[in-house]
Amino acid sequence: MNKNEFQCVDDHEKQQQDSYVGSNDENIDRGNWTNKREYMLSMIGYAVGLGNVWRFPYLAYKNGGGAFLIPYVIMLAVAGIPLFFLESSFGQFCSQGPVNVWRALPIFQGVGVAMVLVSTLVGIYYNVIIAYSLYYMFASFQSPLPWSDCFYWSNSNCSLTPREVCNNTLAANWSEPVIVANMTLWENETCPKENIISIPVQSPSEQYWDLVALQRSSGLDETGPVVWHLALCLLLGWLLIAAALYKGIKSSGKVVYFTATFPYVVLLILLIRGVTLEGARDGIEFYIGSQSNLTKLSEAEVWRDAATQIFYSLSVAWGGVTALSSYNKFHNNVFKDALTVCLTNCGTSVFAGFAIFSILGHMAHVYGKPVSEVAQAGFGLAFIAYPDALSKLPISPLWSILFFFMLLTLGLDSQFAGIEVISTCLQDAFPERFKSKRSIISVGTCAILFLLGLPCVTQAGIYWVTLMDQFCAGFVLLIAALLELVGVFYFYGGNRFIKDIEMMIGTRSSLFWLWWRGPHFFNPCSLARIHTSLMHVCVYPAWGVALGWCMIAFCLIWIPLVAIWKILCAQGNPWQVGVVQNYSAPLLSVQQTLSRSSVRISE
Repeated sequence: MNKNEFQCVDDHEKQQQDSYVGSNDENIDRGNWTNKREYMLSMIGYAVGLGNVWRFPYLAYKNGGGAFLIPYVIMLAVAGIPLFFLESSFGQFCSQGPVNVWRALPIFQGVGVAMVLVSTLVGIYYNVIIAYSLYYMFASFQSPLPWSDCFYWSNSNCSLTPREVCNNTLAANWSEPVIVANMTLWENETCPKENIISIPVQSPSEQYWDLVALQRSSGLDETGPVVWHLALCLLLGWLLIAAALYKGIKSSGKVVYFTATFPYVVLLILLIRGVTLEGARDGIEFYIGSQSNLTKLSEAEVWRDAATQIFYSLSVAWGGVTALSSYNKFHNNVFKDALTVCLTNCGTSVFAGFAIFSILGHMAHVYGKPVSEVAQAGFGLAFIAYPDALSKLPISPLWSILFFFMLLTLGLDSQFAGIEVISTCLQDAFPERFKSKRSIISVGTCAILFLLGLPCVTQAGIYWVTLMDQFCAGFVLLIAALLELVGVFYFYGGNRFIKDIEMMIGTRSSLFWLWWRGPHFFNPCSLARIHTSLMHVCVYPAWGVALGWCMIAFCLIWIPLVAIWKILCAQGNPWQVGVVQNYSAPLLSVQQTLSRSSVRISE
């Protein structure tokens, strides 16, 4: 028995002790997905997130309704699918996470570090959004819903309907402003229309969000105490994630059978219920119908919004696509998978818009307002406008429970992959130290991020969440994506990378590669142009803005630092750190090395 055979026997004995490695796995060091379904559901769950529900419908009606689908589909074809395919292929070929894959091009390894740091920072506040969903889901087990009216927790500014007053500065007959119930008469006297003014009021759902759920302070400077119901929901959210990731992909792959499919069930139920409501047609027409405006296509902002939505909804440059794909078997058809995930993700966005706007149309009908006044994006849609709309439906607690449970499952799927990025990179960086300790890594990571997230559940927590989202999830990702493209196509070599992919999925026609390679020549320019649309900073104190830029610098500084360190540590010609060299791949297991003897990976 030779040395390799001894090694294989020893590896198989270790494999029996590792619960995250199966007997049929090709990679006996890291493990593989149990089956193709678990990988696909995990990828779909990662790509399909909260942005599909609370951001895309808003962008569609804002940018020309149905006409917005034209730039959206074009950006999907020329930017989304190629980038997604690139990251999936890179991870699968190297069988490594987003940091170690760059051992193929060491000078760019800092790009992977930046991706992991962004995923870590985003993971801190993203679970706070999951905590919001948990809180609202628990609060929905009440009838009537607590935000359906101005109950004891509200203040004098709470109202179900707008308030109009007759302005005494215009009507000299009255000494003080008076409420005009029907906008024309008061004590048998006529109030001219031009004298009627509206007093700003808050809806019950808006006040419930501010006063009860968040207990919002006046600003970032006023931290306030921890909001304990949110802290407990945050703890529960991290416990759910830790339990799902306890055995890595072997356990999370089972959970996604439910979490990745349930949102579609809820969206279908909400759509069926929504289209039967009075006013639903107005909402849907406002979404993509009569408001469709092809002249909007001439505006640069529309194209930026389409590119931005594709960029974020597919979760490229976060490291998750690379991490999840690294557990595939070597000859998996990664292109077919990437295409399926991208089309499913974008189809979900369009489908969700019908479900959302059908019910918002009913809400606009009830209030007698145009749909534009009730349509919002982000937190405003998820925790103000939509809860308000659901409270107007029969059996409102049922619909509210389903909606917030859907938000919970959407958030958990994305968070699974985000935490998997961190765990995978730690395991790849220290394979011997963390061998058979995957559960400890997952639980420890969740515990640390829970503690770091506590400032986000104080009374100023929503300001911290918004600050981190605006700074961490914008500029850094664009820089990482830009350098990823430059590194792979201009340093590693586009032709070389194509040969690597063909080694995995078989030879493809030149026409296929022309479609895939073409966008990468102008994608760097496109990414550089859209970054200005993402740096929309709210008003924060100077120290808050400075902290935001420090977070950006903390993520990006590793790119030049790692590059310099690799150059200084290089043997011989220091510039060879950017050149792929032939060598027997130490990143792969013995079985993989024997089957991929021609694989070239540089250390």
